[in-house]
Amino acid sequence: MKKIIAWLIRYVPRKYLQRVSGVGLKAVSLFYIGNNVTCPVCSRGFRQFLPYGRIHPRPNALCPNCLSLERHRLIWLYLQQKTSFFTAPHHVLHIAPEACFIKRFEALHGDRYITADIESPLAKVKMDIHQIPFPENTFTVVLCNHVLEHVADDIKAMSEIHRVLQPGGFAIMQIPFFNPIPDVTFEDPTITDKREREKIFGQDDHVRKYGHDYTQRIARAGLTPVADEFVNQLPDDIRRKYGLVKGETIYVGYKN
Repeated sequence: MKKIIAWLIRYVPRKYLQRVSGVGLKAVSLFYIGNNVTCPVCSRGFRQFLPYGRIHPRPNALCPNCLSLERHRLIWLYLQQKTSFFTAPHHVLHIAPEACFIKRFEALHGDRYITADIESPLAKVKMDIHQIPFPENTFTVVLCNHVLEHVADDIKAMSEIHRVLQPGGFAIMQIPFFNPIPDVTFEDPTITDKREREKIFGQDDHVRKYGHDYTQRIARAGLTPVADEFVNQLPDDIRRKYGLVKGETIYVGYKN
């Protein structure tokens, strides 16, 4: 299973995987039913989560029912426990929406929940993040996870997120980090060979390797950055139960 998943996510374009992966993995989930771990997004229990990763698959990562990964389960708990996302109406822009969230967030916020992407078949709005087609001060929440490492100009993209956020609104903007993490984010647009990109940036469709200066980049876009160590505040048994990674930081940008 580990090798099959790794091959699929490495070589099959994301837009095609999004159409078919849910059906296939729901069948697989029947063989993983148990109570060692629980997905907080879909509330299903399993013996363990599936492995996930392109080159070195991580064990206990992918929920076979709703397709949540560690970062999705962490974001769910963060929104639930540290924000009003689940208890108050919000106008939400969800960029590159994850399948595990779409129906659940739509049920919470109705037509004020907008999904957008440049190519995803799951999104309502076709959109280039460098030119978000909404007026300024439109949204109270923007979700933009594992997107910025793919785009030509991440500062411009985050500036657009700042523009469309209402004052007091926030954006969650997770990005991947690959060891060794540099002090300063590295990017080189002349590197176009896919295998070379994979070697340098961690994935063949990434265009930068983020460093410890990520919060400074958020600030350059006009947002007030917060690096929240929420996951480290959870008890060890809760992290094990939900398949979370200790040390994974939630990056939030606020519009003052």
